Amino acid sequence: MSNVIQSTDSQFSQAIQDTDQAVLVYFWASWCGPCKLVSPSVEWAANEYSDRLKVFKLEVDPNPEAVKQCQVEGVPALRIFKNSEMIASHEGAIGKQGLQEWLDKNL
Repeated sequence: MSNVIQSTDSQFSQAIQDTDQAVLVYFWASWCGPCKLVSPSVEWAANEYSDRLKVFKLEVDPNPEAVKQCQVEGVPALRIFKNSEMIASHEGAIGKQGLQEWLDKNL
């Protein structure tokens, strides 16, 4: 079972506000090759960090408002929110070990 929650523009603000946990937002696109490489690591993080992290997945093309709000310039892109504030961002492909180190540094 996946702990990654599909989200949209209309759900985005509520997704980052309605939780005591940190929130990881993963921006991706179906046409993005590196996104296909990053997706399994995001799934892993959603399961591994489920006690302290909620993970949302947003496809960039149908969700321009969240993309603009998070200043996403390329995909794959990751954003961490705590208390509705963006505290960390990463753009570009990242492996499982790199993702783990980035999450551990920012959570």
